[in-house]
Amino acid sequence: MKAVLILSGGLDSTVLLYDLLSRGYSVHALTFNYGQRHSREIESAVAITLNLVDSGAHVLHRVIDLRNISKYLGDSALLGGQIVPECHYTEAAAKQTVVPNRNMIMLAVAAGYAEANFIPEVYYAAHAGDWAIYPDCRKDFTEQMAEAIKLATSWNPVELKTPFVSLTKDLIVKRGIELKVPFELTWSCYNGGAVPCGKCPTCVERIEAFEKNGAIDPCLK
Repeated sequence: MKAVLILSGGLDSTVLLYDLLSRGYSVHALTFNYGQRHSREIESAVAITLNLVDSGAHVLHRVIDLRNISKYLGDSALLGGQIVPECHYTEAAAKQTVVPNRNMIMLAVAAGYAEANFIPEVYYAAHAGDWAIYPDCRKDFTEQMAEAIKLATSWNPVELKTPFVSLTKDLIVKRGIELKVPFELTWSCYNGGAVPCGKCPTCVERIEAFEKNGAIDPCLK
């Protein structure tokens, strides 16, 4: 079995990568450089996939350069246009950190890659915490996108799958612990840098998810 996975280098997509491998998939992992402030996550994606390949896993990793489009996508804090907020996720914080249509763009490229390589499934790690605040992570979006991809790839059909879309972050961490995911290799912080800030929305959410599992985020030890 083969699948395409959008791999950011963050916690959710890395757990999904390990989950797919545990189910016998050969994975084509696509990481997108879209000019993000936290490009440190790309280094994490590379480290994660190299670690897996060294252990004999069937993973092919590609980094896709979309930096040229970033100047057309507004002043998101993730693109360096605003200061990254220090708080829990709120609607206001989400609006500061959203990159317009980012996930639709990445999913369209992933679907094209999958169709060109005769790979029948594309996986995307949107989860319940995301869809509560980001429009292009919500279940109704992923369902509509799945239909659009099915129509667009009808000669070599591709199915979009979002197995985490109803899971909260703490349940994803729980699954990662079960799979022995090396969380220390993952990166979530919106500020980039050498160590996570521990204050931006994604850091706060991540810390809480580990605490709910009676654990400490290894990136903060």
